[in-house]
Amino acid sequence: MSLKLSSRHEWVRKSELRAMSVECERVGGVNLSQGVCDLAVPAPVVEAAKAAIDRGENSYSRHDGTAPLRNALADKYRRRAGLDVDPETNVVVSSGATGALYCSCLALLEPGDEVILFEPYYSYHESTLIATEAVPVFVKTKAPDWSFSMEDLENAVTSRTKAIIVNTPSNPSGKVWTRAELEMIAEFCQRHDLFVFTDEIYEHFIFDDMEHISAASLPGMWERTITISGLSKTFSITGWRIGYAICDAKWAEAIGNFSDLVYVCAPTPLQMGAAAGIAELDDEYFEKLAAKYRKKREVLCGALDEVGLTPCVPQGAYYVLADVSSLPGANSKERAMHLLEKTGVASVPGESFFKGIEGETIVRFCFAKEDDVIEDACRRLQSLKSGRVQAAG
Repeated sequence: MSLKLSSRHEWVRKSELRAMSVECERVGGVNLSQGVCDLAVPAPVVEAAKAAIDRGENSYSRHDGTAPLRNALADKYRRRAGLDVDPETNVVVSSGATGALYCSCLALLEPGDEVILFEPYYSYHESTLIATEAVPVFVKTKAPDWSFSMEDLENAVTSRTKAIIVNTPSNPSGKVWTRAELEMIAEFCQRHDLFVFTDEIYEHFIFDDMEHISAASLPGMWERTITISGLSKTFSITGWRIGYAICDAKWAEAIGNFSDLVYVCAPTPLQMGAAAGIAELDDEYFEKLAAKYRKKREVLCGALDEVGLTPCVPQGAYYVLADVSSLPGANSKERAMHLLEKTGVASVPGESFFKGIEGETIVRFCFAKEDDVIEDACRRLQSLKSGRVQAAG
């Protein structure tokens, strides 16, 4: 038989994030690998979605989103980022932030265009670029603050460079980009005439008096910035797939057309729930959300430190990278599997986020879990204190 898979199937393989979730289920462990929030959805979000279903709002929405959601997003960005967002021309609601980025890449990048990613990077960003035939180019950052060198950034630019991706707060490092860093990126992108794709989905998960800044709000950046985000994390609705792009009208139309082609629209009644959440939940909700996750961070990082898996304490988001060099294994996948088999706690191998050898001794834990789940994971990790774990080699 001559039938076979297309060559494209090699570009996108099963994510280690999902693979480790499968392994965790196999052993009946505690899943701190995939970033699946298991916290309760806010009542206004649930009630508005149910009401929309009851009203019969179950058909297609406009391809770029319902009016209530586009209006709520425009109001949010006017208030929080000082951006003059037109809900009719600057907002594209899509199927999750991942879908919004995919459609943005389809609309703005040619095959062979190079896009700069900062390492450690979110693996889906890399996969999205490859799937759209763009070429990821990596710039290293240095722990513990994940700072980068402008010299390295300049060395990464070629005549084929078209864009740069900035993820703030970052998955997996938890880095919150400072105003000074974003201003350097803004100057760099204007000088080299680049697009900036920003992934800001963790903007409300900010700790230690850090501040979230949208790159599009900086001088000269509105026309070249595609702000990507979603409601999955903020409202614990990862399965609803409500994401969006905010950008200049000349880019939004094409992004919306690709979103229409690939997804048609995001689920209509769930859009109504998300719109209610944005409109009805005040600043106090988001302050309490950050405080709740800060406590979870402290509990997990404290336990990791106690058992010798030194964490790089994140400034934002809900992940922590930890040093697992003390565990047996030749690479981070083997060390993550050892940790799972010994303690029943699932993590993601660092190789998913690094191109270099740095990822071989690092794993990522997710703390977007109920307190009892995190406490269970911390108890399980205590078995590493017994001294039975020996370093590889």
